[in-house]
Amino acid sequence: MSDRNRLIYLPIGGAGEIGMNCYVYGYGPEGAERLIVVDTGVAFPDMDGQPGVDLILPDVEWLEDRKDRIDAIFITHAHEDHVGAIGHLWSRLQAPVYCRRFTAIHAMRKMGEAGHNIEQVNVVEAYPAVVEAGPFRVQFAPVAHSIPEASALLIDTDAGRVVHSGDFKIDRDPIVGEAFDEGLWTEIAADGVLAYICDSTNVFSRHPGRSESELPDQITDLVRNAKGMVVATTFASNIARLQTLADAGIAAGRSICLMGRAMQRMVKAGTEAGILTNFPTTVSSEDALDIPRESLMLIVTGSQGERRAASASLSRGKYLGHELKEGDLFLFSSKTIPGNEVSVGHIQNAMAEIGVEIIDENSGFYHVSGHANRPDLEMMHDILKPQILIPCHGEFRHLREHARLAMSKGMASFVAANGMMVELSGNKPGVVEHIEVSRTYLDGEAYVGQFDGVIRERMKMALNGMVIVAVIVDESDEVIEDAWVSLKGLPEVGSSGAPLQELIEDQLSRMLPRLDAKVLDNDDKLEEAVKRVARKICVREIGKKPEVTLLVSRLMAE
Repeated sequence: MSDRNRLIYLPIGGAGEIGMNCYVYGYGPEGAERLIVVDTGVAFPDMDGQPGVDLILPDVEWLEDRKDRIDAIFITHAHEDHVGAIGHLWSRLQAPVYCRRFTAIHAMRKMGEAGHNIEQVNVVEAYPAVVEAGPFRVQFAPVAHSIPEASALLIDTDAGRVVHSGDFKIDRDPIVGEAFDEGLWTEIAADGVLAYICDSTNVFSRHPGRSESELPDQITDLVRNAKGMVVATTFASNIARLQTLADAGIAAGRSICLMGRAMQRMVKAGTEAGILTNFPTTVSSEDALDIPRESLMLIVTGSQGERRAASASLSRGKYLGHELKEGDLFLFSSKTIPGNEVSVGHIQNAMAEIGVEIIDENSGFYHVSGHANRPDLEMMHDILKPQILIPCHGEFRHLREHARLAMSKGMASFVAANGMMVELSGNKPGVVEHIEVSRTYLDGEAYVGQFDGVIRERMKMALNGMVIVAVIVDESDEVIEDAWVSLKGLPEVGSSGAPLQELIEDQLSRMLPRLDAKVLDNDDKLEEAVKRVARKICVREIGKKPEVTLLVSRLMAE
């Protein structure tokens, strides 16, 4: 251990994946650094990998063990993958939260819903306002993104300046929110930048990013030429797009109805924060039922195929009294996030069966990304001229490509995965420690560790089915009556044509009486014997090796 102060960077979520962003910076003597946390985001589960899970949270055990050293939590913007876990994790971190006003509205709501004191959330003005947190001086530098008041963080210590990009794009006219300001970033870079921790999502897109201001004419023409009801979906947090869609509907002479709590909540927050000042008047879903279809536009949640959102509900039938009909138009003004293609495809197929005209990113210019494309990333490289560039916010293929790009331009760069502690100070940056990190699942109201086995067992049951066996053992360690078997998620009849339940019961009735007292007296040994019989029959009859649960009732002597 050294008394020399060092500056460290530790991703515990968001590196090598898109979502669940959570990063740690530390400064001070080795092992005694003061810490700040940047973002506490969530990821969303899928039924293939995490059946029944509600949210995926970063594993903050390492931080919790050092919570007396955490000086602050900073939130870059109000997307769920950056702020969504604050209510779930704050009690384990217990540090003041800093963010800009629009983000604070959402952070306070999440803290309040979790029963925490919302006064722990502090509203911060944009650059050049400074937050002093231990040895750190932190500023919120405005960036354009698909949500208002997104910010990069300027993190200053005696070791130098780190710029944490957050999510950003180059947009000089974003409609809602702050435009890219090259002069501001030139000023930020003037005193030198030690390290740039940078969004890598669109590093493979080689054309310059397009502005939100290029969309209104395209979308307005589409809505104006539609014949039936128009329905549009986008990310609920993309307030600029909501404004564009609503304005397009008004220009086409249509009444606007917002559907979905997330969307209504975002518009309300934008109004409270003073960001939305001229959003069109909307009608309730009830009043919209009285408006002719050709004069109505619904703006709904569910652009990523979320099963319980408005888009999916409309594809399955009615939602709040409204239904899609042949000749209606449905616009997906969004990009399908990798992994959601199947869910979105199910919805679009259901709509196509009805006869709805579907317009998405493949149909024309109706969406722009909120992340910087490769030329925009290079522009920021050239402005900031960092000594070190560490890519974040992307899958590993994105991180590797961004690192190669940085090194080709003379910057030191390498890929830091979740759990890699990187020293940014000293003669040469590098990994100084590996921290064991995993994930935490919100499963209903319970928090479950990734390696606790709960979800793994659930997946086994989903894939292989389940056999439940009940036996009664008396005080003499003898089985009374025959075993009782129940099947869950398995065929009733096997390849032999006989009922599977009866086959297992018959075989158990022959096997159990032959077991000696040592096995019958030991629940674990008895369960193992029962499993062997049940699984052997299931493999032979249906080609499956199911989960087997044994219920033992033991009669005690009076």
